[in-house]
Formats: sequence, C-alpha cells, structure tokens
Amino acid sequence: MVTNASEVDHYASDFKQLQALNDNNWVSPIRSHAMETFAGIGLPTTRKGNEKWKYTNVAPIARIPFALSSSSNTSIDVIKSVAPWSDSWTNVVFVNGFYRKDLSDQSDEFELTNLAELIEERIPVENLGSLTDISDDGFAALNTSFLQDGIVLKVGKGKTVEFPINVVFFSDGSPSTVAHPRIFVKAGRGSSVSVIENYVGGGGDYSLTNSVSEILVEEDAVVNHYRFLSESEHTYDVGYGRVKLSDNSVFNSRSFFKGANIGRYDLNVLIDGEYASCDLQGLYFTSGDQHMDNFINIDHAKPYGTSNLFYKGILDGKSRAVFGGTVLVRKPAQKTDSVQSDKNLILSADAEVDSKPALFIYADDVKCAHGATAGNVDADTLFYMRSRGIDLETASRLLIYGFAGEVIDKVEIPELRDFLEEAFLTSLPSYKFEF
Repeated sequence: MVTNASEVDHYASDFKQLQALNDNNWVSPIRSHAMETFAGIGLPTTRKGNEKWKYTNVAPIARIPFALSSSSNTSIDVIKSVAPWSDSWTNVVFVNGFYRKDLSDQSDEFELTNLAELIEERIPVENLGSLTDISDDGFAALNTSFLQDGIVLKVGKGKTVEFPINVVFFSDGSPSTVAHPRIFVKAGRGSSVSVIENYVGGGGDYSLTNSVSEILVEEDAVVNHYRFLSESEHTYDVGYGRVKLSDNSVFNSRSFFKGANIGRYDLNVLIDGEYASCDLQGLYFTSGDQHMDNFINIDHAKPYGTSNLFYKGILDGKSRAVFGGTVLVRKPAQKTDSVQSDKNLILSADAEVDSKPALFIYADDVKCAHGATAGNVDADTLFYMRSRGIDLETASRLLIYGFAGEVIDKVEIPELRDFLEEAFLTSLPSYKFEF
C-alpha cells in the first residue's frame, strides 16, 4: 500500500492528459493497469520490507512533484559534446524523452521505429512489457504508466548489423521534470547487434530520468549492450534493464556510470535457454555527494548456462555506492557455471560502499563462486612503483588508471573505448596514496 498519496496525486493530472491523447488505443489499457499498480505500491520510500532498496533513499525523488518533460531545440553539437558519437554508427537521438528525427540516422539493415509513431498509427508492439514485472516496483510501474516515446528495434533472422546502434537520451535539465524513456530490442534467431544506450545532459535544477529497456535475444543470437550514464549532479536517474536469453544465445553488457545525484541501475538477465551465456561488467566512479546503486541479477532457469558478473567502483569525496549482485540457479539449471565479483577502490575516508553479492543455488551439479572487496591500494604495490623512480602522485594515478582500465579495455568498439577513456580517466581526481 502506498504510504504517501501525494506520490500518486502529482502524476494524476499528466496521466489523464496523456491518456486522452490516445483514447481507445492499444497502449491505453497498458498504461491504466500500470497506473493502478503504481497507485497501490507507490515509490520505495519505506525501509521495512523493501530489501532491494535497503541502501538507497529515494525520499528526495518522491518529494519533488515532477511534471512530464517536453522536447526542446537542443543542437546536435551540444549532444555530441557529451555523448559518444561516430558518423559510422546509426545514431538515434531523443531529447527529454522525445525522438528527434532531424538529429537521427536511418538504416535499412534493421527495423527501427520510434514508439510514438507506433502509438499514433495504432500498431501494437508484440512483447513490449512482457519482460518487466511492475507489480512490486513503483518506478517501473510509473514508466509504463507514461508510455509515450522510445525506440523499438528489431533485427531480422540471421542478420549481422555491422556498425553499432547508438541511442542517445539527452536531458536539457528543465527544472522539476521527468522523462520516461523506453527501449525494446528483439534480436532474431542467429542475428548479431551492438547497442549503445546513453543517458547524458542535465542541468542546474533537479530532474528525473526513469527508463526501462527490454531486450529479447532469440536462439543463437548475440547482443552486445553498452550503457553510459553521465548526467549532472542535480539529476536523478533510475534505469531498468530486462533481458531474456534463448538457447545458445549470448548477451554481453558493459555499463559505465560517472554522473548523477542519485543513480540506480536494476539489471535482470533471465537465462531461459540451454547453453546460453551472459557477461556483465561495469565501472562506476562516484565523487562529492553522489550515490550509485547497481542491482544486478542473473536467473539461471535452464541447464548448461554460463554467466560472469564483474563490477568495479572508484569512490571519492563523501560519495556512496551500492552493489547488490544475485545469481539464482534453479533446480533444472544443472551444469551451470557462474562467477560474480565486485571490487571497490576507496579514495576517501568519507566514502562508503555497501556490497552484497549473493548466490541462491537449488541445483546440485554446478560451478559457482562470488566475492567482494573494498579498500585502498596496498603499500607494497605503491613501494614497488616508487622504487622504480615514479613520484607518488604519478604512481597513485597509474594505479587508479589500471584499476579502471580493466573494464574499459573490454569495450570492443574503438571509438566508444576512446570516449570512455577520456571521460573516466581524465575526470579521476588528483590523489596521493598515503600510508
């Protein structure tokens, strides 16, 4: 039961106006069900019985009466200054959650449509919402209540998309506004595609980005997914990723976070096919008063699956990070091979990380392991570098670079890897390890 009626009330007017625009459309009952769900559960502001939000306080988000954002005339140069970009990619741009056709590319290699167009033409999107359980999560229910625009990407059977599809969600930081981006990706049997999902921008006033991405990977298909979050210190960002794998399919994820006041990424991968695999790696850098929460879950439902979960964090200032990693191995999922690890480099005595990796194993023939570490660099490593004539600040910076670079180096798109190196490595603080 929602504890604060205002959480619902200040969205009610915008919801009614949106529904009136698409009355008797296929999307209307989906929105109505989601709003009814949201009215019942609200946002996860209570502590009791809310384990998955235990270390993240969303009260600052709940207190602000966010109104729906609207598109703006942001120039392409502004977007290129903050987002990864290459003219060889297929670049798709949304501003404040709305598709900008004039700034976006088209391609005949795959089927790419903006959700608003499909709603306008009354064309339902098969499987949209099928991977996201909104029954116990207010933010996901709220996103679905305001289904309005987003991207629908379908890659045909046996098709290999040569160049990445770069989806940029830019926020101009309009005060007290919320955008609800939506992504649906379907990779057909035997296909291969790389998708870059970016959340960038923001401004000097508080705004909210509340996104949901669903990725359906059919038999023998491969999806390489990159996610980059770099918004302003006044932006709240809550994102969901829901992935379903079929037989022999592969999902590779690389997630990077370096900017938001409160950031939350909830990723769930369902391995629903034999011999399917996922490799989930991430890097987060927090400073000042930032808070980043990674809630990453893998559900092994079928046998012979493999998964790797590897996240690294660098914390400075008074920032806080949360890592909740869960691997569930169901009884039928025999011969599962799974490893998960979270490593954190803490640069400030005032920074804090809460790491909680977990395994739930109900099969008896598996190979699983997990671990977590948090701390500073050991004195022997630093002494070794100093003994080679490297000054303290340079040695410290090289060690931090090396810690971050282990994940960045796994990015297989050269232009994106160069962008991330610039974005992360040049923003790391000047620091001297002291013992």
